[in-house]
Amino acid sequence: MTASTPVAELLFRPEDATPFNTDVATLKPWSQALACLRSVQKCWLSTVRPDGRPHATPVMPVLVDETPCVASRPSSRKSRNLARNPSCVITASGEDLDLVVNGTARPITGETALREVAAAFATKYGWPFDIRAGRAHDESLPGSPEYAFFYTARSTVL
Repeated sequence: MTASTPVAELLFRPEDATPFNTDVATLKPWSQALACLRSVQKCWLSTVRPDGRPHATPVMPVLVDETPCVASRPSSRKSRNLARNPSCVITASGEDLDLVVNGTARPITGETALREVAAAFATKYGWPFDIRAGRAHDESLPGSPEYAFFYTARSTVL
């Protein structure tokens, strides 16, 4: 999946920002956001519960075609939330950037796409997934549990 470059926004309007920066020239490029996501071992995924309350959980991100991807057990709270409402936020802190990516999650399907994401997890974390019959399984755990992969297509970067 290839998405267009997201739009960066300032966190504050001038009247709200004191003592924060409101200079648009200080907005960071998407390349810096990608470098942050490549380097972090963990970030936070926030989703929306059925009753509208937020849910945040740590996840391990990988990038595929410059799009953040996460893994989740299909029955987990985050997967159930995303199935109902795909709106989500990824937050991460790198050495020189605090990152907030507002996006929409989409399940990853198809053998080729699943294998590409599985390879990204194996490369970054040494986390092997076996792709069988269009589903990802973690063979290193008892019972070979199934995992879902999600693209978190970005819409805004803060």
